[in-house]
Amino acid sequence: MVDSPPEIGPIQMKRVYEAPVAEDGTRVLVERMWRRGIKKENARIDLRPQAVAPSPQLRRWFAHDPAKWDEFQRRYRDELSRNPAVKELLDLARSGPVTLVYATSDPRHNSALVLLRFLRAAIRRSRARSR
Repeated sequence: MVDSPPEIGPIQMKRVYEAPVAEDGTRVLVERMWRRGIKKENARIDLRPQAVAPSPQLRRWFAHDPAKWDEFQRRYRDELSRNPAVKELLDLARSGPVTLVYATSDPRHNSALVLLRFLRAAIRRSRARSR
């Protein structure tokens, strides 16, 4: 009998301003800096692995400029591909739902979205290898 790979729980993203719900599972703040005006106890952050956030140099270069979005994604994926902290997030997903929590106001151009896509791609690759 061949053991099947452990099922990976859903990974989603949510702004820190949205109320936490039980279905969020483990809430992971994926930014280096805490947003002023948000009480940590209200955000219900379970984990804050600052190492998965873009490097300070990359974050400053991007400066949330949509014109730099494509290059930012490429550079951030490159950082993530060499980042051992990514494994911790994948391990969390094996134990249940994970919500990547972010604060930026642009839901289409932010590091949490790149990280979400990166993690989902890693999960798909892992599943394809185990078949």
